[in-house]
Amino acid sequence: MIVYHVAITAAADYATRREAYRRSHIERLQGLRAAGILICGGPAPDGKTADIFYRLQQPGQLKNAIEEDPYWTGGVWTRYEPRSFAQFVEPWEMVPVVLDGSRKVTIVEGPVTDHAMAQFALIEMRGAGRVGFGGFFEDGQTLALVKSADPVEALRWFGESGFWKPAELAARPLLHVL
Repeated sequence: MIVYHVAITAAADYATRREAYRRSHIERLQGLRAAGILICGGPAPDGKTADIFYRLQQPGQLKNAIEEDPYWTGGVWTRYEPRSFAQFVEPWEMVPVVLDGSRKVTIVEGPVTDHAMAQFALIEMRGAGRVGFGGFFEDGQTLALVKSADPVEALRWFGESGFWKPAELAARPLLHVL
């Protein structure tokens, strides 16, 4: 299996454009999740971007996963950039769908100082309930979904481990829909 993080760019009029497609978009994503293809997804609070995580068998499946989505065909999404994880720490649970924007989390990204130890630290943070999932890309960068709406707290957890470069870490908000 290949796990992809896909960074989505939304149309400038995302908030109004999405309404006609939202129900079919959510239903499709729920179907992909039930099939084990979708791990998680959600928009940034401002609606300008979204992050979606897919688990696929073949790289060629990614185009269909994105471009058959009603948000893509309806012009709600305008661009996407996929990256495949070299190593991925799976989530322990599939959270229920929350559409009201109340489940706020933080995406943390950045380079590691010690890859092997960072992998253990990421697993420990998941076990402690701080991280939902995450992983490492070929270039040594990390991306993790942190179960805190506070970016300062999320960055502190990574910095305290000693296995990431705190000054080079970035945190951004995400509304964890599913």
